[in-house]
Amino acid sequence: MNQIVWIARHANRLDFVNPDWFLTAQRRYDPPLSDDGMVQAQQLAKRLKGKKIAHIFASPFLRTIQTANAVAEVMDLQIKLEIGLSEWLNPAWMTEEPEKLPTSALVKLFPRIDTSYTSRIAAQYPETHEKVRERSAQTARCLSTEFFPHDILLVAHGASVLGAAMGLVGDIAKSEVKASLCSLVKVVRQDSQWLLELKGDTSHLTKIEELVRFV
Repeated sequence: MNQIVWIARHANRLDFVNPDWFLTAQRRYDPPLSDDGMVQAQQLAKRLKGKKIAHIFASPFLRTIQTANAVAEVMDLQIKLEIGLSEWLNPAWMTEEPEKLPTSALVKLFPRIDTSYTSRIAAQYPETHEKVRERSAQTARCLSTEFFPHDILLVAHGASVLGAAMGLVGDIAKSEVKASLCSLVKVVRQDSQWLLELKGDTSHLTKIEELVRFV
């Protein structure tokens, strides 16, 4: 029996467009999408409309939830917040553990969040490059197994998109996958074998971010 795991990176974020936002932000490491990022998220949703996705999982950061919510609205699905898909908690980028909105506040903003879902995998600050890959790989394997044979969508960050893909297809993803903003990876399970069909596709976007930044 086959299964498809779609893995998307969040759309463009406000602090990439306006770096000064960081200087006065209340939650410095949890920026929202930029205006063009919102457009990208809608384009991703249009791309995935009609696919047989049964479950959407998103990192609990605002930008990933906003991206996932665009898809969830089109597909009439809930969003399961999965900590295992979180961005790389890199101490070189973050002076402290990133503060995020509590789930209670997020649910008011995004009613499609599934409050009955409990995150399967943890993430702990600070985190090495090896650790984020291990954590996101474990997450992809866990969710694909638990929710088999349903097709699922994982909405994550640059490093966790790559790690999730590596968790399914192995080290080939390290050289094959390009996790640019709002890109799409497609991994297909055929019996016991995983095949990498899309490696970071951006054909659905009218504006493409060429620089791959793992945040």
